[in-house]
Amino acid sequence: MQPITILLLIGGYFLVLYLISYFTGKDDSNEAFFKANKQSPWLLVAFGMIGATLSGVTFISVPGTVEVQKFGYMQMVFGYIFGTLIVAYVLLPIYYRYNVTSIYQYLDDRLGSTSHKIGAAFFLLSRTIGAAFRIFLVALALQYLIFEQWDVPFVITVIFSILLIWIYTHRGGIKTIVFTDTLQTFFMLSAVVMSIYFINEKIGWSFMEFFHSEELKQYNKIFFFDDFNNKSYFIKQFLGGIFITVAMTGVDQDMMQKNLTCRNLKDAQKNMLTMISLLVAVNFVFLLLGALLYIYASKFGLDVPVADGIRRTDLLFPMIAVKSNLGIPLAMVFILGIIAAAYSSADSALTSLTTSFCVDFLDIEKRKKEQQKKLRKRVHIVVSAILVVIVVLFNEVLEMNVITGLFTIASYTYGPLVGLFFFGIFTRYKVKENYVFIICLLSVALSYLLNTYSQDLFNGYQFSFELLGLNALFTFAGLYLIRKK
Repeated sequence: MQPITILLLIGGYFLVLYLISYFTGKDDSNEAFFKANKQSPWLLVAFGMIGATLSGVTFISVPGTVEVQKFGYMQMVFGYIFGTLIVAYVLLPIYYRYNVTSIYQYLDDRLGSTSHKIGAAFFLLSRTIGAAFRIFLVALALQYLIFEQWDVPFVITVIFSILLIWIYTHRGGIKTIVFTDTLQTFFMLSAVVMSIYFINEKIGWSFMEFFHSEELKQYNKIFFFDDFNNKSYFIKQFLGGIFITVAMTGVDQDMMQKNLTCRNLKDAQKNMLTMISLLVAVNFVFLLLGALLYIYASKFGLDVPVADGIRRTDLLFPMIAVKSNLGIPLAMVFILGIIAAAYSSADSALTSLTTSFCVDFLDIEKRKKEQQKKLRKRVHIVVSAILVVIVVLFNEVLEMNVITGLFTIASYTYGPLVGLFFFGIFTRYKVKENYVFIICLLSVALSYLLNTYSQDLFNGYQFSFELLGLNALFTFAGLYLIRKK
């Protein structure tokens, strides 16, 4: 498939997104940008959140993990279910009761203004890195498929990728995203199903023949109980799934902002339960696709792509879909799928970062009406520019699988956030706010040291994503030490 054809396909797709933003962004008020006027249908939000939760990281990176981790990723997905119940029945009722625009406003009321700012700062750090990971992945794919053939520098690819997001989010914000996420989720899931169909057809299998094949049995191991020290051990992955969900959904403005656009609490809870039910099935299909990609590569003598001297399992799917001889239909399906997957999370991240900075640090709701819109738009541009810089830096230093990198960073940056929220919910204490930032930094530092030296200290034990829960526990304990009535 020629690069110009791919570019035209992307252009047509973004024209559709722009048309959606044109109609949904006619109300250019801050209430529409931040809360969608609290009129979003819950089923629409639930379906759209699947795409935002999965993102381009899942679309490309999860299939790439199958070579080493088999289907062990499902252990974490099962943890997502319990984490979602905590979000739906512990955290959401609090957010609706306090009627917040930014969820970190709860920390202001419960613990004080300093805790509020610290919580929001950790979110800004966490989500900026998370959004940069996702944009990096789609920019890497675009560079590999299109722009490197025209000798376009990677930084231009990144600017192009983020500019497209800015164009269709700068007016309607979260109101636009509720609708664009729904469309993007549809494209992403369709792409996965059709990719499985086309690759099986090339191999000469029906889906059931693939599902019962001996080749699939090399990859389809889900549960790992044989080595407690290993990162893939079931309990570690399961607990990690719970903590990741509570952190990256429950105390994350990006994901909660969509929930808070629902008309009431019951609708928001129905949204969460519907979303997680679909999410479990969808993740399993992604792993099936991953196994099928490695089977196909083995049968046709293909190697995992190498970029900048680094073996990139994240690029296996793009290579097979676009650069092998599977035909134009699969290439088109893949392009639409990866763009939809990546931008369904990156666009909402850009909006939520703008929302949090405006509400939590600039107190935009207390300013004059004529100032609010101008201020919001300026922040939106600045956040976009910051993302460009971080993504370019990632390209220079990142060597790990992207989804592993995303969750590893989350284990450090989201831990203090979870600790702050749960201290506020499960105790009645205030805290000596001058020490809150120190406690959060010490929790991150202690978690990092434990992770770095765990094999030496604990007879070969390797932390997985349960490190996030431990980080939160350190923060909770530290806050208890500086408590006051």
